Amino acid sequence: MSSPRTVRAAAVQIAPDLERPAGTLERVLAAVDEAAAQGAQLVVFPETFVPYYPYFSFVLPPVLQGAPHLRLMEHAVVVPGPVTQAVAERAHARGIVVVLGVNERDHGSLYNTQLVFDADGALILKRRKITPTYHERMVWGQGDGAGLKVVDSAVGRIGALACWEHYNPLARYALMTQHEEIHCAQFPGSMVGQIFADQMAVTIRHHALESGCFVVNATGWLTDAQIASITPDPGLQKALRGGCHTAIVSPEGKDLCTPLTEGEGIVYADLDMALIAKRKRMMDSVGHYARPELLSLLINDRPATTSMPMPATPAIPAVTAALRSSAHEHHDPRPRTDLVAGEPPADDRAAVLRVEAG
Repeated sequence: MSSPRTVRAAAVQIAPDLERPAGTLERVLAAVDEAAAQGAQLVVFPETFVPYYPYFSFVLPPVLQGAPHLRLMEHAVVVPGPVTQAVAERAHARGIVVVLGVNERDHGSLYNTQLVFDADGALILKRRKITPTYHERMVWGQGDGAGLKVVDSAVGRIGALACWEHYNPLARYALMTQHEEIHCAQFPGSMVGQIFADQMAVTIRHHALESGCFVVNATGWLTDAQIASITPDPGLQKALRGGCHTAIVSPEGKDLCTPLTEGEGIVYADLDMALIAKRKRMMDSVGHYARPELLSLLINDRPATTSMPMPATPAIPAVTAALRSSAHEHHDPRPRTDLVAGEPPADDRAAVLRVEAG
């Protein structure tokens, strides 16, 4: 039996600096210092906190989003780059695991990206939100399955999802199958109203129960002045309030601290890792409570790519014949039922080449 282990976790609810995006990074580093001074070994920040969540996209029509979208691109985070270097150095200096949400710029595209820095400063996970939600699709590109990973860290096995990814049960199950111990959830906060916070509370508690893990959830915050700077319309300003629920939940679905729903602050909790085994002894969703012969998950965990080299292969008679036959065969839209498992359909030329070439 391993000795009892406790992890002190912190979840941060603060406002970004909308006027000076570099100021948001300064706020991150200061919060890391504050959490570490309180003995935290893990600190979690809100969704796309650096430089700021694109709140403008929720209240502006597409025709008016050009300027703020370009400004966000200008200040977005390149990974790796100066921002990740600064956070890595601070994580190392304080010996704390940092989970940070950023707007990542990859050439001409932006992504909702979650970064996990280990206590030695190493960037051990970079993942992109697989499907931006509603208005967010005007801002971010889609992520891929390569980021649906649980990573070993100084505090245990960490998994992460952003916002409404928690409403995708297969995405959550992908992390469950990798036996996450601490799930880091991130939401934008200051949006939609109280119903968003209420739904969030249910969602993170359910994942804790179903996964048998701890959930550390961080949401952002906007001041009244910041809301007014995003839109002068009083009616639309109402859409930028509420929706804050920064909290830490046990594998038994219990709040380990009083959730923070208004204003800025950091919440803390000591995670008794023995509670994971206590929960999973009765209900292990990917173990004794699973029925893989009935229900299982198929994951494409390859990174998305827009191009790939065609390998040079010698002429193979079987391949040539298959391609020639396919080119002249009348296309039948009905599903193929005569294929052997693992054999590509005849009209998938690249697949034929891969199979024949070994």
